[in-house]
Amino acid sequence: MSTPKRPPLRLYLLLYPFTALAVAINLFMLALMWQAVGWPALTPVTALWLCLPLGLPANWWVTLWVKGLIDEAEGRK
Repeated sequence: MSTPKRPPLRLYLLLYPFTALAVAINLFMLALMWQAVGWPALTPVTALWLCLPLGLPANWWVTLWVKGLIDEAEGRK
């Protein structure tokens, strides 16, 4: 059984602000589409607050992806 990969901490911390803001933008846009079915829209501030915890798992995946790209570029496997 293989253990899950652990992303490097420095890369994880470097990418978190970008990933969290991408999550906030996507949440805000999704909330705008929710209005078509009668749900209330999220304010930009609410989307920013929600992105703080939701950005953590998204950032984990992004960091693993970027680390894989770095390893591929350096010829490591």
